[in-house]
Amino acid sequence: MKSLPAEAETRKIAERAAQALFANDHASRKLGITIEEVRPGCARLRMTVRPDMVNGHGMCHGGMVFALADSAFAVACNTHNAVTVAAAASIDFLAPARVHDELTAEARELWRSKRSGIYEIHVCNQRGETIALFRGRSHCIGGQLVPAGEE
Repeated sequence: MKSLPAEAETRKIAERAAQALFANDHASRKLGITIEEVRPGCARLRMTVRPDMVNGHGMCHGGMVFALADSAFAVACNTHNAVTVAAAASIDFLAPARVHDELTAEARELWRSKRSGIYEIHVCNQRGETIALFRGRSHCIGGQLVPAGEE
């Protein structure tokens, strides 16, 4: 069997870990969230704002925007194949999203140690307008998403 270069191998592990995590993420899938791209420490997810996602002001409910950003955070911090959960998160809502908007959440790892990490997630609409900025702190609880040897 031919060995993959280190970068290709870590990307393959990231993709497999993300698939394993997302396969059991019923909440994200129910919201119509899809994974667009995964790299080690990074993820891009997408969600279309449906009519049942708007609040009384006709804007996408903040909880839905948070859920999209949180899902991108979850995928990004689990790309190293270490079971990782959120320890804290905050969001700043900068502009409203409306029905039929295509929202994209791009997560990137800012810092990571053996047990913790800090991630920044940028949520924008189809016009590239920033909707929200999210920051999450992760905590590794042990274990792997993809068993050793299946990476």
